[in-house]
Amino acid sequence: MAEATGVIEEASNMKVILKHYVSGSAQETDMHLTAGTIKLKAPADSNAVVVKNLFLSCDPYMIFKMMKLEKHYTESYTPGLPISGYGVAKVLDSAHPDFKKDDLVWGTTGWEEYSLITVTETNHLFKIQDTDVPPSYYAGILGMPGLTAYVGFYELCSPKKGENVFVSAASGAVGQLVGQFAKLQGCYVVGSAGSNEKVDLLKNKFGFDEAFNYKEEPDFVATLKRFFPEGIDIYFDNVGGKMLDAVLVNLRDHARIAVCGMISQYNLLEQPEGVHNLTSIVTRQVRMQGYLVHEYYHLYPKYLEMIFPLIREGKVVYVEDMADGLENAPAALVGLFSGRNIGKQVVAVNCL
Repeated sequence: MAEATGVIEEASNMKVILKHYVSGSAQETDMHLTAGTIKLKAPADSNAVVVKNLFLSCDPYMIFKMMKLEKHYTESYTPGLPISGYGVAKVLDSAHPDFKKDDLVWGTTGWEEYSLITVTETNHLFKIQDTDVPPSYYAGILGMPGLTAYVGFYELCSPKKGENVFVSAASGAVGQLVGQFAKLQGCYVVGSAGSNEKVDLLKNKFGFDEAFNYKEEPDFVATLKRFFPEGIDIYFDNVGGKMLDAVLVNLRDHARIAVCGMISQYNLLEQPEGVHNLTSIVTRQVRMQGYLVHEYYHLYPKYLEMIFPLIREGKVVYVEDMADGLENAPAALVGLFSGRNIGKQVVAVNCL
């Protein structure tokens, strides 16, 4: 549909819809692709922008939004409507003073070809200033996962040169960065992952000192003792469960634990695994802290100042697992929970 001027007013819009709330593990069949239309003009005085979505970020927290949960930090999706998450997009029309046509942005957007985004104090949209890096990086190393790694490692764990650092789910969007930050800090770094291919990536691409495939280790306590005979100073926890329990009895005095996620428990919310070794927090005088990255967005400029030189000098590398096309987005998201992805899982919606 077009005006006499040739400007397109409305476009067809493919979307990923949540069919129903899930319990336990999510399946591709819990979502479906449907066609709709969208007006490409932002309503006047709405503080909204219309964007063309380019890259969508698949993140573990999204499983919570697919469930009907009470008193949770993130609101559930509405069945019958598109799901949403972090993404990178190009502005087509703007009714917001801070954004103009053709700006590249990242923030929360819909899993669809085009989205109308209302920018508020709680729904942040960040303008992309530096375009000499792949734009998909703003769904990963230069976006929410990157800031997550920075906050958890530097702000919460206060690393010192020579300390012993363990990272679980170490080849994922956040873990691969934490390990590299730790090496730059002069730490001894070990990572765990779920395949031998990922273990090889950790040691030969990301520079971890050691790494192991947790699926081949029957006794996590013994495994950690083997890699950390003198104990662990910093544990960056992405998995929770049995691995966390094993870490607790392998800590050094005054150890720090940043609890970024507990992906091993996300399919067990009705009956989560217990943690038994919590007395170590007292006897070892451990500081253990969970966090939500949106509480630290004020540190984003500081993070960019640190990370851009490291990327440009090749001191930090980033691996993405790119799914091509919105039709492959449900499989990419579900694959996170079985470890199918290698690196940061991103969906390419449209090419620039």
